[in-house]
Amino acid sequence: MTSTFPNISISTERLVLRPLDEDDVPALAEMMNDEQVVAWTTVAHPYTEAHARAWITRLAPEERTAGRGIVLAVTEFLTQRLVGVVHLRNTDWRVRSSEIAYVVAPWARGEGYASEAVFATAQWLFHDRGFERLELRTPADNTASQQVAQKIGCISEGVLRNAWIARSRTEDGAWSDVRTDVIVWSLLPEDLAGVGEQLADTGGSTAYSDWN
Repeated sequence: MTSTFPNISISTERLVLRPLDEDDVPALAEMMNDEQVVAWTTVAHPYTEAHARAWITRLAPEERTAGRGIVLAVTEFLTQRLVGVVHLRNTDWRVRSSEIAYVVAPWARGEGYASEAVFATAQWLFHDRGFERLELRTPADNTASQQVAQKIGCISEGVLRNAWIARSRTEDGAWSDVRTDVIVWSLLPEDLAGVGEQLADTGGSTAYSDWN
């Protein structure tokens, strides 16, 4: 029988992580069309509301029911506005390991939301689900994503050479594929010690998250 993650909601001091719903379609489509998201992910471009609806109603639920992972909307606690998305994927239930990916809306960047959301997800994954490893993979030139990995206590394990295709703007405004290296990061349960307090001191997360 395939193991699966439960439908859950995770709360931090500033954020609520929950399943995506159809009300998120316009905000998700807008976020996925941002230049930084297009540059560092494999999303379709342009990303339409039809793409967003298919992801929310069919593809994301299939990730969970097939046991591959889980997709969570990241929203502001006070405004309920969509901040970003966290995606656990490539889950190995025997090894108790998963990979995490994340995107943040352009208006929400610089607030520590990515590190807060990823840290809360890691806490839940390790403490509630008994996982032993969380992996992140960041393109070599995506310094913002690397900063998130460092901030939550990840350890850089090495470089996968020429392992990713990013996208960059050409002089005529079109998008062009560019090969790049990928940095592999890992996070283990013991790596979380003290990280919550550090994030709280810098306005990020609290050391404790609620989930149900």
